[in-house]
Amino acid sequence: MDIKTNLIKKLKSKEAKIGVFGLGYVGLPLAMAYAKSGYTVLGFDIDQFKAESINSGNSYIYHICSSELNEYSSKKKIQATTDFERVSEVDAIIICVPTPLSNHREPDLSFIRATMKSILPNIHSGQVISLESTTYPGTTSEEILPLIIKKGFEIGKDFFLVYSPEREDPGNKNFETSTIPKVLGGDTESCRAVGLSLYEQAIDKVVPVSSTRVAEMTKLLENIYRSVNIGLMNELKVLTNKMEIDLYEVIDAAKTKPFGFLPFYPGPGLGGHCIPIDPFYLTWKAREYGMHTRFIELAGEINTSMPNYVVEKTVSALNQACKSIKGSRILVLGIAYKKNTGDIRESPAVEILNILNSKGASISYSDPFFPVFPQIRKSSFNLRSIELNAKSLKKFDATILTTDHDSFDYKLIKDNSSIIIDSRGRFDLSENVYRA
Repeated sequence: MDIKTNLIKKLKSKEAKIGVFGLGYVGLPLAMAYAKSGYTVLGFDIDQFKAESINSGNSYIYHICSSELNEYSSKKKIQATTDFERVSEVDAIIICVPTPLSNHREPDLSFIRATMKSILPNIHSGQVISLESTTYPGTTSEEILPLIIKKGFEIGKDFFLVYSPEREDPGNKNFETSTIPKVLGGDTESCRAVGLSLYEQAIDKVVPVSSTRVAEMTKLLENIYRSVNIGLMNELKVLTNKMEIDLYEVIDAAKTKPFGFLPFYPGPGLGGHCIPIDPFYLTWKAREYGMHTRFIELAGEINTSMPNYVVEKTVSALNQACKSIKGSRILVLGIAYKKNTGDIRESPAVEILNILNSKGASISYSDPFFPVFPQIRKSSFNLRSIELNAKSLKKFDATILTTDHDSFDYKLIKDNSSIIIDSRGRFDLSENVYRA
């Protein structure tokens, strides 16, 4: 039996051990999906805390229950380690590490490169590597392929390489990792066949495409599509506010059309690891082909400007109440980047807090997912979440809704806030509510 046939047999029979590299919002749910499907999973991360948490059955991601994780970790179906030499134990290497932007808004592949450097000494024939990190078209073939060839392996014969972009939506109870269709591209036809065997056992539907570059571009298209449409809504929000038209009412009316229209909604800016970042991966790569992607970059500029717009609306609302932003007590509701999650990555609420702080406002926040303000790269506030009640709300000069968690008591907020700056369209317009 040749190497390819043997690996496919092991994957289909679930005798293969799955290695997941990067145990964050993508990696841990994926590891759980494989464990639920009957595989043995070994997770890898440089963070000792994550490894110890998984091994003791304690989840550090809100939408993954510790009891469910413990069910698999206690049976050794999921284990985690910081020892990358153990890559030799696994049959599949799935890389789910971050791909942020540099300070110059250029792709930062340092996490992918560091992962490859750590695992290369111990890879062996009969393994498959799948990259899931979002990146520009060509990354798999330009960054990973040469390293494997340099080790002496023949791609598609004794080693296999695929790209399958992650599609996670934290907080969305309608979907989980196993039920979201998965795009897959292989470096060769044999690679794609191995990749299908890897994912088809744990994912309900796998969508094969002709190459890793097509799969990489598919992920970028998905997120650019959202970025551009949200950018359009954010630009219209500014215009309709000036025209004294409620954009949310307009959207609700427009979405009754049963064809040709999909609703997108404005907000205080873009957050998460995908939409604020991924479009810039393509704009950077486009320069290699002599193109300036103006449409994509314009949407990025509009979306990036929204935190400043929210603060401007706050300043205006305070002025109407004969108050200055400096010294005013401002409450920010929600610091997660989207509702019903404990994910603060690239959250526009953090930027709003930064701007308010720079203008001399006395800032506070309330978010049930963050009892204490987390230590993150862009900000370090010594703050604790405020408990929302009539007494606490009345202490503030203005309340800004930045993340519309379903757990907030909106009637309580409305009845006890002096001024509300609503960036999510959650409140009906009234004397003390301003759209932003």
